[in-house]
Amino acid sequence: MALSDNSRGILAMNVAMASFTLNDAMMKQATETVPLFQAIAIRGMLTLGALLILARMMGHMQFRVPGQDGRRLGWRTLGEIGGTITFLLALQHMPLANLSAIMQVLPLAVTLGAALFMREQVGWRRMSAILVGFAGVMLIVRPGTEGFNQWSVLALVSVGFVVLRDLATRRFSASVPSVVIAVWTAVSITLTGFAGLAFEDWGPVGSADLARLAGAAGFLVMGYLFVVMAMRVGDVALIAPFRYTALIWAIFLGWLTFGNLPDGWTLTGAGIVVATGLYTYLREHRLQRRLAASRASMTGTATPDR
Repeated sequence: MALSDNSRGILAMNVAMASFTLNDAMMKQATETVPLFQAIAIRGMLTLGALLILARMMGHMQFRVPGQDGRRLGWRTLGEIGGTITFLLALQHMPLANLSAIMQVLPLAVTLGAALFMREQVGWRRMSAILVGFAGVMLIVRPGTEGFNQWSVLALVSVGFVVLRDLATRRFSASVPSVVIAVWTAVSITLTGFAGLAFEDWGPVGSADLARLAGAAGFLVMGYLFVVMAMRVGDVALIAPFRYTALIWAIFLGWLTFGNLPDGWTLTGAGIVVATGLYTYLREHRLQRRLAASRASMTGTATPDR
């Protein structure tokens, strides 16, 4: 029996989130014995090789990004580099599930960033949801408690860098293929890894660590592919909320691999963040549909009922 577009989209989104979380878990394992920037460089080379093969298969071997898109690529690259370094540094010192719970605030943070820096309108309901979501993050990091440290702050800094990356990505023109952006991302991260070796010594890499880094690269590319696939089929409003399954994967892998389980406060905060994120997304989707319907009525064009 053939799957519907929505079912295929949901399945692809679940695979993407599992892939990204497996990449995180393997990087956390590898950086226990491999210096951080060395691990970033090795994973970057493997990821870049896979993306170049993919770009060739898709016929996108022209990597020049001109004009305004070139400047947007620069801002996106800055966000990607800062987000990667701060995320992986925090990941070395934090339980996987706790860091993943903090990162679930990203949809809320991107919505707030778009309102502040791109002048997108955000009504009082969505702004209230954003504030409640950030209160949920405070439950996770709990300032003033023993569990709050510099790594918790670094995780929040990582959120800021990823918001910069995502806002810059939203400004790209449709003429720039996604795989080209991904290739430039891999190039920048790989070069960052090698640049960081000025502060670290290149150490020996055992077969087990090399396998973990290769696995991380493979899962990272798989995540890129499946998240694009997920967003291109079915109803986005139904499929996008399954991004939050990353938290479930992080809790499971954190317990299975590292023996860590989040405490009640972390789970409560994560639940608040996820709930407000879902509300914000669904609210935005409804507003977009109303706007589309209004434009259609003004032009006399019917819109399909989805």
